[in-house]
Amino acid sequence: MSAFGIDVDPAAVCIFDQPAVKHDALDALVEAISATSVIDDVEGFRRAVYEREAVMSTGIGSGVAIPHVRSQAVRKPAVGVGLSREGIDFDTLDNQPVNIIVLFAMPAGSQRDYLSLLAQVMLALKASGFRERLLHCESKESAAELVNNTDV
Repeated sequence: MSAFGIDVDPAAVCIFDQPAVKHDALDALVEAISATSVIDDVEGFRRAVYEREAVMSTGIGSGVAIPHVRSQAVRKPAVGVGLSREGIDFDTLDNQPVNIIVLFAMPAGSQRDYLSLLAQVMLALKASGFRERLLHCESKESAAELVNNTDV
């Protein structure tokens, strides 16, 4: 069973080996999720991600950000994962850099599914050693495999 409650497509994983800024990381994740064919309107989805982030940073602290949108541009739920060992300035509540970004792409009207997914992702990210193992993944495939085959 997937640690996040939904399988992560390896194409929706971004590993940031070079320093990145928040909007570049979000752009890369939007493009990565779009590559999985669950987005009907990529620019509409990107706009929704930026609008949500403008309301309040989704950097929740402890090296984690969970940007999320529910949009007509999204055909079916998907999750993108961004990993940065160096960290990304994400305007977090604790003013610490973000190492793990989990971007939710949810269809409009999917409040119940969104809340369930959020709860599952939070459980996984709090599980002992999970964040560390995720950050040490060397490839998109190994990161997706870890998330998709870890039961928390």
